Amino acid sequence: MSAVWTAFRDNEGWLRVREHAVLSAVPLAIALAIGIPLGVLAGRLGRVGSFAVAGSAFITRMVPTFAVMALVMALTSIGFWPAVVGLVLLGIPSILLNTATGIREADPHAIDAARGMGYTEPQILGRLQLPLALPHIAAGLRTAAVLTVSTAALAGLIGADGLGVTIAAGFSNNQDDVLLAGAIPVTAMALLADGLLVGLQHFLTPAGLRRHSLTRTTR
Repeated sequence: MSAVWTAFRDNEGWLRVREHAVLSAVPLAIALAIGIPLGVLAGRLGRVGSFAVAGSAFITRMVPTFAVMALVMALTSIGFWPAVVGLVLLGIPSILLNTATGIREADPHAIDAARGMGYTEPQILGRLQLPLALPHIAAGLRTAAVLTVSTAALAGLIGADGLGVTIAAGFSNNQDDVLLAGAIPVTAMALLADGLLVGLQHFLTPAGLRRHSLTRTTR
């Protein structure tokens, strides 16, 4: 491990970690800004929305992440922002899917009661459906974050900064210590993001729903 630590320092490891964090955070924020409104729209459009959600799920499961990055590089250029575009496209589907699911699974009896109390549709969305969908949104964000952090390592292959540069250098020079000096921090960042967002998902889940979930899993 001493050789890996030396390679980490010699290859500007902390700078690469900061670059990788930025390269992950920017597309994740953009994916949230796009995915949540689209998910809300899909969740309220009935069959049309279900079709859009199914398409997003298909993209998430069937299209290789490297193919998306390669396509973006072919259609644009190399560098930070082309990598961001590719990562945004990878991050949107899980956020959209989970948001739409959360909107659709809001208690219909509660929605009917809100309508009976004179709530408008925007009020139902803002005061009822979105709060109930927050745990689902957090789960989608968790999936997107882990995917984004790990896939950002490929960005080094298309001219972006980050730990992918270190990994690419290790591959090209056949240096295992340099390769691990990039791969280990990427893994640690993905695990950290996953752990933090598990906590966020738990925090956003109402206590009653947590107890209900626990009851179902123990039966």
